[in-house]
Amino acid sequence: MDNSASSGPKKINNLTVHVDRNLCIGAASCVAVAPKTFVLDNEAKAIILDTAPQEDPNVLMDAAKACPVAAIIITDETGKQVFP
Repeated sequence: MDNSASSGPKKINNLTVHVDRNLCIGAASCVAVAPKTFVLDNEAKAIILDTAPQEDPNVLMDAAKACPVAAIIITDETGKQVFP
């Protein structure tokens, strides 16, 4: 596992992604949709990998939308929250 991974916020291309660890239930839908970006840590919480910039921005949005508890927060380059 990527030891420098965290729950963010992490700048990925023109988006900033953050996982709210208090909301995350470890469903891993984000991992299934965006495996270059997300993995579950040893607490079964999603974290953001250093390989995240390789992910397509549309895939990041799909991963956030797939989260059953909306634990993935995405903001644009102006700081405006675009999801959820």
